[in-house]
Amino acid sequence: MNSFQPVFLFFAVLAAACIMAIGIFIAERSLLGIIFSLIALLATMGAGFMTKKRMRKKEEI
Repeated sequence: MNSFQPVFLFFAVLAAACIMAIGIFIAERSLLGIIFSLIALLATMGAGFMTKKRMRKKEEI
């Protein structure tokens, strides 16, 4: 079993917060907020996957 990695917990919490923000902005009918939250979600998930890929490559060497 792998050790606990707080970096991935941070990315997961941040992505969940972005998803919650999308729901809040939908309730408020704020198109600009929805768009910014979607962009933040994509950036957060992209950064998380890039970090995971980088860490896997580092383990191979």
